Amino acid sequence: MFSGAFTAMITPFRNGQLDEGRLREQIEYQIAAGIDGLVPVGTTGESPTVSFDEHERVIKHTVEVARGRVPVIAGTGGNATTEALELHGFAKRAGATACLSVNPYYNKPTQEGMYRHFMTLSEKVALPIVLYNIPGRTGVTMSAATVARLRQNGNIVAIKEATGLLDQASEIRSLCDITILSGDDSLTVPLMSIGASGVVSVVSNLVPGEIKKMATAALAGDFKAAAGQHHRLFPLMRAMFLDGNPVGIKYAMSVAGRDTGELRLPLWEASDGTKKQIAEHMSKLGIGRM
Repeated sequence: MFSGAFTAMITPFRNGQLDEGRLREQIEYQIAAGIDGLVPVGTTGESPTVSFDEHERVIKHTVEVARGRVPVIAGTGGNATTEALELHGFAKRAGATACLSVNPYYNKPTQEGMYRHFMTLSEKVALPIVLYNIPGRTGVTMSAATVARLRQNGNIVAIKEATGLLDQASEIRSLCDITILSGDDSLTVPLMSIGASGVVSVVSNLVPGEIKKMATAALAGDFKAAAGQHHRLFPLMRAMFLDGNPVGIKYAMSVAGRDTGELRLPLWEASDGTKKQIAEHMSKLGIGRM
């Protein structure tokens, strides 16, 4: 169902409030650059620190501004199944194409607990689900066997794979036909070489056309061109995450003249060393003020 380059959207804040004007500008910038889809209110969108009202406003605004021009995969995960259900239901009512639902975090459920969590969401809300496997954030890894078990449900259509393990993606692919999307910019080309269909990218907030070019080449089987693009962008990709996400990308956007405002505590601005690295890599790539 999903392939190509999807942007894990930043949530812009100004003076402690959601900046809907800047969000609208970012959506239009992404679509004009040819991005394949938008993913609002995920990790990059600071989902842990937005209120329920803000969370729903970002989803609603993204769907309304996109106007069906690209798919919108709304971030709707939660560590309480009841809360995730509420967000899934809102995304459905708002007109989202699908939802991105992360493994429940902090309470560290078993494989059976995760299976029942996602089955409950799927059975109660008729909206396609993209699973999100990111143990570095959640403390748990969904096994390939659990992914395959969930894939038997028609509403569970894809997985954002952010374990950092190529073997995990290979095992998933050996067990079922679920669409795999890279959850790490720097692993997009390696994952696509073994069957992934695209990426949910952080760096594409800054350079959507460049990430789209890389994913398009890989989808076409031109891995020489895809690898060339990967190596060209790799230093920036790595620098972007030195102080965590979305710390780096929010700084990079300000350097590029697309300032998305402040971070919300407990996140804080990038260190001077990280800022220097990001700015230097942007300069080498010719990414100046837009």
